[in-house]
Amino acid sequence: MSLKVRLYSVLLVSAAESLNRALTEILAAKCQKIDVASDISSARRIFGEQTYDFVIVNSPLPDDPGLRFAIDLCSGSETVVLLMVRSDYFTEVTDRVSEHGVFTVSKPTSRSMMETVLGWMASARERLRKTERRTLTLEEKMEEIRLVNRAKWVLIEHAHMDEPTAHRYIEKQAMDRCITRRAVAEEILNPPEKE
Repeated sequence: MSLKVRLYSVLLVSAAESLNRALTEILAAKCQKIDVASDISSARRIFGEQTYDFVIVNSPLPDDPGLRFAIDLCSGSETVVLLMVRSDYFTEVTDRVSEHGVFTVSKPTSRSMMETVLGWMASARERLRKTERRTLTLEEKMEEIRLVNRAKWVLIEHAHMDEPTAHRYIEKQAMDRCITRRAVAEEILNPPEKE
């Protein structure tokens, strides 16, 4: 899968200007938005104001190694995180962060390796996007079920229907009027005011 222009946003957390320039060059052709933070404190503040598809952390940073930040992002968001670490710490860091979903790459690295890793990150982000859509759909369905159940209780209480009759009434109204069960339930719960 290739990264597409205007598809991904990136927060690059790095104090190394030369690496920032090189990564920005690689990312510029493939990402819509690239922001840079030079330390973890700034990165936390920026991420608190906006979400990103990718966060790339060049560890260590002046104020923090960045491991906890990377783990926290993977735990609490749909962001894909890459942690760049020195080769002598690579295995140890990978063992600590991989179970949380953080990608790691050893420094120094090559342009081709970074392009490969970005491809992996794009695949992971798309999988997260699909999961996020399924979750939203499930939440919407659960909300509809709750609304319909509340509407049934209103019909049971005020129209003196039993539960199966109330259910059939909502279903029939939805079919006859070509509207959703949710819309029927909302009308029952919030009837229009009579003038």
